[in-house]
This record gives sequence, structure tokens and C-alpha cells, in this order.
Amino acid sequence: MGNNKKILIVILTVVIVILAACSNSSEESSANSENQSQNSNLTQNNSHKEAKRNASNTDIANSKNSNSENSNTNNEEPTNVEDSANNTSSLKGKYIKKLNDTKNKVEEMRKSQTDDTTFALKKVEGDIYDIWDGLLNEIYVVLKKQLSEDEMDQLRKEQRDWIENRDHIAKEASLKYKGGTMEQLEYVRVENNLTEDRCFEFVYNYLK
Repeated sequence: MGNNKKILIVILTVVIVILAACSNSSEESSANSENQSQNSNLTQNNSHKEAKRNASNTDIANSKNSNSENSNTNNEEPTNVEDSANNTSSLKGKYIKKLNDTKNKVEEMRKSQTDDTTFALKKVEGDIYDIWDGLLNEIYVVLKKQLSEDEMDQLRKEQRDWIENRDHIAKEASLKYKGGTMEQLEYVRVENNLTEDRCFEFVYNYLK
């Protein structure tokens, strides 16, 4: 009987030891699993943070590049229409320069006139008329080569109307000197100014 008790005690002791060992193993396994889960979460969080940092850096870089491109675009000098028009490499530019040079020449002819008699003044305005009328006809010939047949037909009609209107305006202006020595002078002077304007209209509105 005493031996049986001893055996039972030993068996119970062994069972308790085994259960304790299993419990510790289970706790360690659970702890390890929890640690692995925490490590995995930390890794994912670090990955997400790194991805956000990279995305943020990329956005900043793109923003800088965009600003740099905009800055370069804004720093580009805008196209100046007048400078483009005065570009003598084009036919239009050459004629604009020619017209401006002619305008300066005409103004100088008028300013340098020392003889203020009506006859002398008429002579100067007559010379100026030849200059502007000759230049107008020259540009008109160039336009014949550039414009289409329909465009040229329209321009011919406009030109006939313009000549009629020019002569009418010049006549009206000269009437304030009707019967005087200045009547004819005023007529030609107004014609010259209108013909000058028409030359610039031809170049700016029609010449290519």
C-alpha cells in the first residue's frame, strides 16, 4: 500500500512537471507569435512611412522642377509684335523699314524748306507726292504676286473706293483756302498724308 502511494506521487509529480512544461512552451510560443506580429507591424509601418517620405520627396522634386520650368518660361522674353514687324529678314519687315525711312525723309524735306513761297512749297509737296505714290504702286505690284485672285479683286475694289475717298477729303480740306494761293497746296499736302497712311495699311494688313 505504501508503495502504491509512492508510485502515485511520482506519477502526479511527473504529470505536473509535464503540464508546467507545456504551459511554459505555450506561453513562449504565444509570446514569440506576438513578438513576430509586432515586428511585422513595425516593419509595415516603417515601410509605409518610408513610402510616404519618398512620395513626399518626389512631390517636392516635381514641384521644384515645375517651378523651375515655369520660371524659365516666364523669363523668356515675350514676342514683341513691333520688333517682329521690323525684322528685315522678311519682305514685310523690309517694307516697314522702307516706309519709316521714307517718312523720316519726307519730314526732313518739309523741315529743311527755307523758301516759304507758295510756289516752293508746292514744289516740295509735288516731290513728296511722287515719292508716296510711287511707293504705293510698288507695294501694290508686290501684293499682286502674293494675294489670291479673289483677294486681289477685292483689293482693287477697295483701292478704287480709297482713291475716290482720298480725293474727296483733300478737296474738302482745300476749300478753306478756296480762291487763294494755298488751295492747291493744301489739296496736295492732304493727299500726301493719306497716301502715306495707305502705304502702311497695305504693308500691315495685306503684305505677307
